[in-house]
Amino acid sequence: MKILIVEDDEGTAEALQQALAAQQYLIEIATDGQAGWNLVETFDYDLILLDVRLPKLNGIQFCQQLRHKGDRTPVLLVTAQDSSTNKVAGLDAGADDYIVKPYDIDELFARIRALLRRGGSSVAPILQWGSLCLDPSNCTVTYDGQLLHCTAREYKLLELFLRNTRRIFSQSALLDRLWSLEEYPTENTVRAHIKSLRQKLKKAGAAADFIETVYGLGYRLQARESDSQTQERTEIQRRGKASGLSTGQNNIPQTPMPSDLTTIWMRNKEKYRQRVAVLEQAITALREGSLQAELQQAAQREAHTLKGSLGSFRLVEGVRLAREIETLLQTESEFNPDQIEHLSRLVEALRQELEKPIVADNVDTSRRSIQQGARLLIVDDDAELELTLRPEAAACGIQVESACDVAQARDAIARARPDVILLDLSFSGSAESGLTLLAELAEVRSPIPVLVFTGVEQFGDRIEVARLGARGFLQKPLPPARVMQEIIQVLDQSSPPDAKLLIVDDDSQLLEFLHGLLEPWGLRLTLLDNPSEFWETLEQTAPDLLILDVEMPDINGIDLCQVVRNDPNWSDLPILFLSAHTDADTIYQVFSAGADDFVNKPIAGPELVARILNRLDRTRILRKLAETDGLTGVTNRRKSIQELSRLLRLAERQNQCLCFMILDLDHFRQINEQYGHDSGDRVLSRLGELLKQNFRSEDVVARWGGEEFVLGLYGIPKEDGAKRLTVVLETLRQEQFVSFNGTLFQVTFSAGVVQYPQQGVDVQTLYNAVDRILYQAKSAGRNQILLG
Repeated sequence: MKILIVEDDEGTAEALQQALAAQQYLIEIATDGQAGWNLVETFDYDLILLDVRLPKLNGIQFCQQLRHKGDRTPVLLVTAQDSSTNKVAGLDAGADDYIVKPYDIDELFARIRALLRRGGSSVAPILQWGSLCLDPSNCTVTYDGQLLHCTAREYKLLELFLRNTRRIFSQSALLDRLWSLEEYPTENTVRAHIKSLRQKLKKAGAAADFIETVYGLGYRLQARESDSQTQERTEIQRRGKASGLSTGQNNIPQTPMPSDLTTIWMRNKEKYRQRVAVLEQAITALREGSLQAELQQAAQREAHTLKGSLGSFRLVEGVRLAREIETLLQTESEFNPDQIEHLSRLVEALRQELEKPIVADNVDTSRRSIQQGARLLIVDDDAELELTLRPEAAACGIQVESACDVAQARDAIARARPDVILLDLSFSGSAESGLTLLAELAEVRSPIPVLVFTGVEQFGDRIEVARLGARGFLQKPLPPARVMQEIIQVLDQSSPPDAKLLIVDDDSQLLEFLHGLLEPWGLRLTLLDNPSEFWETLEQTAPDLLILDVEMPDINGIDLCQVVRNDPNWSDLPILFLSAHTDADTIYQVFSAGADDFVNKPIAGPELVARILNRLDRTRILRKLAETDGLTGVTNRRKSIQELSRLLRLAERQNQCLCFMILDLDHFRQINEQYGHDSGDRVLSRLGELLKQNFRSEDVVARWGGEEFVLGLYGIPKEDGAKRLTVVLETLRQEQFVSFNGTLFQVTFSAGVVQYPQQGVDVQTLYNAVDRILYQAKSAGRNQILLG
């Protein structure tokens, strides 16, 4: 079930998202009414959680517009306004239910369940695939009547497969659909969850490959033999009674804050401090006899927001204080000295309440992601090899099993399918060669990736290994770290890149065919039938591969290809042509214009898919080498300048801002000199990880050399960008690094922040402006972020 939360207080919205996600709901958030309305017009939701007091479009107006357009999506109003008038207004506007902040979270869950039942006419769909049955109404999974004890993530995986039985999901696609940007798991995490699910299903009587691995592509549900042609899920209707719940104010029990909620609270705490600061300004003005109506109204609004938001974090006393402050500010226009003193004590107590240390609840580990690694099978009679590789594999989260000959390898594969095999070609105690096992694996429907690691130096063996489909050939001896690097690369290539394609063709029927052919492979498609809109679409979508038709009216594909190749920002974009013309002259023109590949019409589906996946795979490897800083994993200077320039052009067209930031590690030269360059490298690598974790995938995060990092955030004001960077600085301050001699040390950074277009209209002018701000931050004592 998909729920939209429209709430202007980010802390409350994030807390709600955390709580509802734990109940297996898919959540999207809008922070103002207009943004919420835009989402509703674009996407379908099962329920909308709607605050009443919203900027741009309030909750009452939102409801009225929704019902006026005939949208019957259930709406639950959530607000701190506990009056009959407000409830009546909300219900008359079309809301289905009304709950008052602060609320008991279990009551909120119950109201949501009731509305979802009511919206489905008291009939809840149960998803079924063969003997597998998933009931979304109570989050239970059974196989052949046996209850499966799934973790939250495993449940979501099964639900996604059952709702998309025809689709193959790559590991990257699963990460995008089921993990948030803040979690940053690896593809090994996906493999671990799939493995765990398979074991639970197998224990209940399912086939070992009930969740099938499609080699090189991803995962899907195994086709049902009784219905392999249609592969459609069955929906079983179950009757249930929707129970009504009474409205009213709720007393929240004072309990410790869960650790997940604690993290959200710490991230948003400063915003609530700022709200209390407005209340303190009002108190100061009252004492001086200069309180204006505007400041009193602002203070009342902040008290109202605090009253509603603090309950989400179980700060019961804070809710009580905020409620009393709001009541006083609402009812009084003139204050006597006793009232001023009382109000001052309330605000001071509220400030103290916010500053109290948080008591974290015990973590419910059953709901945590299981960070298990992929399985590596080493087939080699050299016992020393396993001993040297095992620590390297453990550091990468990879589980190791070994076999000393082909016979043992067959047994190991039969017991549990590995994710990758490291194979020697010769064994001292066995007549069977590694080539025998490699040939057997090549005949399997979903072959296991194999990396050959051998001391044999025959060129003929290299030829045979390549013919049998091995993923690599390594010559002994090699350092363990290098071998593990190659193994990880093979694992990374086991699923197709989660890529964006732009397809330009004036034939809408062909575009529809290509959509049906390519979308199940997890590729994100943009289809364009009007070549005149090409350049704007190219800049907005930033595709990983471009597919062009040769013949189109007005502007043909060859012209578009030349335009792309003439622009330095897009000159390396892979381009594939489609054409019914196979004459030598057409093919010559296509490749002369800069095409990378050519496919004849009518299109053979498997051939086109293979060409696209192969091209994307090679491009991914080359781009990683050319565009990524090897030490930190962030973008390098050259690529980031291209991306920043593209985002600035987009910001100009869309009339958007762009936050531009530079950060520089403090005293980094001294760190290298005192603790060694290896320690300095670890600091840089960790900072790269923190930046990737705290910023969006669409943000530009780059290292420009040495200890200098550059960030570009499209559509983000500089104040918000600085807040995000502050989270990184606070995290880095608390971390301790260990030098080569065991000495502990800590690091900080300084940063400057500016904004397009106010302080620069291109990369160079923005850099010059922010560099001056960075210098001021360092001159003022370092360890700080300054706004320009």
